[in-house]
Amino acid sequence: MIACITETSSKRRDKINIIAEITDIAKNGALKTQIMYKANLSFAQLTEYLGLLKKINILEKTNQSGKEIYTATQKGLEFLQKQQEIMQLLNEEPTMRIGIRVIPKILLKTN
Repeated sequence: MIACITETSSKRRDKINIIAEITDIAKNGALKTQIMYKANLSFAQLTEYLGLLKKINILEKTNQSGKEIYTATQKGLEFLQKQQEIMQLLNEEPTMRIGIRVIPKILLKTN
């Protein structure tokens, strides 16, 4: 049996899209809370992603006026560009909040 995505299933983002969204938010610098709310992540999820993205040099953290600012690195900007190119190749919209394509109900009917 083939698993199908129907209109009633919840929409989930994959890790690559979440990473791209965080990187996009941090292009010009952003506070941790700004990233959390704009990317719609819990504090625990955000902490995990920021740790990973700093470790692989996608984001850097700096202190400005006593505030921690997260900014996309050159590597992060290159990742973002390549991710958008891949989404265009797959005929997806190159936006950050990409939904799951739904299989039309007519194709789900069995005889």
